[in-house]
Amino acid sequence: MKIRPIQFSAFVTDVAPALKQSGAIRFGVERECLRCDQSGMIAQTDHPTTLGATLTHPLITTDYSEALLELITPPLDTADELLDSLERIHRYVSQNLAEGETLWPASMPCRLDGPDSIRIAEYGPSNIGQMKHIYRRGLETRYGRTMQSIAGLHFNFSLSETFWSSYLALAGATLAPPPRVTAENGCQSNDDMLRSEAYFGLIRNFRRWSWLLMYLFGASPVVDKSFLQQQPHKLTDFGNENFGLPWATSLRMGDIGYKNNAQDSLNICFNHLDSYTQTLYNATHTPYPRYQAIGMKKDGAYLQLNTHILQIENEYYSSVRPKRVARSGEKPTAALRRGGVEYIEVRCLDINPFLPLGADADQVSFMELFLVTCLFAKSPYISIEDCHHIDSNFASVVNAGRQPGLELSVPGEEGYESIALTSWGHTILDAMQVTADLIAGDVAGRRPEDYAKAISMARARLEDAALTPSAMVLDQLQDQRFIDWGLRLAAEHQAELHSQRCDAEDRQRFADAARQSLEDAAAIAAADEVDFDTFLERYMADSPIGEQD
Repeated sequence: MKIRPIQFSAFVTDVAPALKQSGAIRFGVERECLRCDQSGMIAQTDHPTTLGATLTHPLITTDYSEALLELITPPLDTADELLDSLERIHRYVSQNLAEGETLWPASMPCRLDGPDSIRIAEYGPSNIGQMKHIYRRGLETRYGRTMQSIAGLHFNFSLSETFWSSYLALAGATLAPPPRVTAENGCQSNDDMLRSEAYFGLIRNFRRWSWLLMYLFGASPVVDKSFLQQQPHKLTDFGNENFGLPWATSLRMGDIGYKNNAQDSLNICFNHLDSYTQTLYNATHTPYPRYQAIGMKKDGAYLQLNTHILQIENEYYSSVRPKRVARSGEKPTAALRRGGVEYIEVRCLDINPFLPLGADADQVSFMELFLVTCLFAKSPYISIEDCHHIDSNFASVVNAGRQPGLELSVPGEEGYESIALTSWGHTILDAMQVTADLIAGDVAGRRPEDYAKAISMARARLEDAALTPSAMVLDQLQDQRFIDWGLRLAAEHQAELHSQRCDAEDRQRFADAARQSLEDAAAIAAADEVDFDTFLERYMADSPIGEQD
């Protein structure tokens, strides 16, 4: 089958120049990484006090585990600014770890000594801090701790109000929101609703094409045997205590990673804002029999926040999320319904273990182009049948993306047809080249040569799977243990990050941020006026109190 070129919306040529302005595209990164000791064991120490309070620090926090750091850049304009910010955070963190600890370089974890070796993150005595901890206790209760030791790279993407003014003026007639999305239902203005509709169009195309990201950037085809204790799996024993799949790209996004059966029935709809928020709301208010059987408490201690399909909205595992910065205590879906989508969070990216920061400029440039292309291309609504094929394509590439001759499903003249992964990949890259030609310009720091290099990298990996990170990982692990390999890379990255000391300005800035975060966390605890049971009861009653991750 010959695949048809990707069709762009008619107004794209007219609106694209708006992206050449400085600040038109903004992106940030949330990079997760485990702390490990010199033997490759997950760290058992507390989060370093020198890094501040995880509840309130804007740049340095933890995810599920006390050892699972999350390093967060602010929204920035260019790949150069983004990587500079991420490097400064990495350098400060690496130079303030406990003696003998390093940052584990891969998405799949270092050595584990059973579930109890994965300490659940602590966020202090405040009600909101307790809620964050109990939420994670609920994740353990529902899915086990092991899955929560996996690390990833989240990529946040937004477009400026100046761009949206131009875009909506040209595209508004083609982006009429669905009838159920009204100002009374949440969004404050017609522009908010139309912007949300455009972002959801981006998300639909992202879901159609995100298998390509798994092929190009997947970097977790192998895991240490300690991860698999008491866990059923279908992985191959590669020897040297390594398990994996021979053609896999990302075990992290497969059956042993961020996946669970309880959420399979949710049928989260990404066609428009109202259906998305309503489905998530229902999931956080619908009891689930297995969780009811577990109960909320045991011997007076909380096991989970509630017995619903989802404890909170953030429990829904998705490769991409529409988001808005929430007000203090505001739930994520309430924020979306109040003001519409503000930015997109990409959640399916593995950490590149060969890079100290987990990503590089080529990947950032690629992601920027990919997401703008998802916005510019036509994006019809996704049917239930479409969802089946989208999920099947994604799973095929996660589990066997480098298998020679692999074919995926694509809409044809008479239903779905098979197409070679490489052919479809080049078609997407062709569309990205069109986007690059439309938006590249030195004024905004988006250089044509950067985009050309990113596309060239992707084409080379499509033509030769040995160039993909997943293949490179497998190649290096033919005669050594995953743990030994990871420790070697961790030491190399640490040496590079320590080769240049933080300058005085950075040291002072991070020290001030740490001190302020500790003061803020203490102030939150001191301001609590009710006990935790009352706090949680109000949360369940849809008060404005809620967790923000």
